[in-house]
Amino acid sequence: MGSVYNRCSVVLWGLEMNEQSSDNIQFYISHTSPCPYLEGLEERKLFTYLGGHKAKFAFLLLSENGFRRSQKLIYRPSCENCNECKSVRVRAAEFKPTKSQKRVNGKNSDIVSNMIMPITNKEHFELFKKYLNARHKNGGMADMNEDEFKDMVEDTAVDTRLVEYRLKQSDKLIAVALVDILENGISLVYSFFDPTYKDRSLGTFMILDNILRAKKNILKYVYLGYWIKSSKNMNYKTAFLPVEEFCDSLGWIEK
Repeated sequence: MGSVYNRCSVVLWGLEMNEQSSDNIQFYISHTSPCPYLEGLEERKLFTYLGGHKAKFAFLLLSENGFRRSQKLIYRPSCENCNECKSVRVRAAEFKPTKSQKRVNGKNSDIVSNMIMPITNKEHFELFKKYLNARHKNGGMADMNEDEFKDMVEDTAVDTRLVEYRLKQSDKLIAVALVDILENGISLVYSFFDPTYKDRSLGTFMILDNILRAKKNILKYVYLGYWIKSSKNMNYKTAFLPVEEFCDSLGWIEK
């Protein structure tokens, strides 16, 4: 995240949050660092800490304003010369799978999903490392050790869960999703899967599964994180219709 260099005031949907009142959330700006998505650009983040009795309120409010959680931080891009990162969410109650998404569900009909408390074990970590070594060998998480992985999952001030995906016949763990539960939806924080099963489209399947879970629990949205139009690797995030993106001046609008 970089070291902090100042506190700041922020307007969220017309509500100004500043450092003058202890009842308000205090925001900070990170130093710039190389953008992990767009080559040659730098990123900067607006962030605050989640904790105490206000964590649940702050988490919902900020998620409604395009923020994302990472452990006990919640952040939003605040880059000086770029506004490409758009927070996106699916309107779960209205979602209808496409023919290709139905095929993905069919391919994975032999999988059982189970939501558990966010407590890691060796099986989770080994699958996580297998996924990184195959898909993101040079990424920022590639060198993460087991203690750091444990912190990523368990260091949370909100209602967080792990969703395990296992083959019915063998009980083999082949995918995991780290999710947060909000009053109005489910936020997908991070997911990983066994690259051996690449033909199953497990990333898509986990999103479909959580859309169904949101529907069953009468939750309006599934938050998918940030989408960048020019990044081909993120195109899948806008394939779950209807999908909305967050715009600073307009709020959530349908794409």
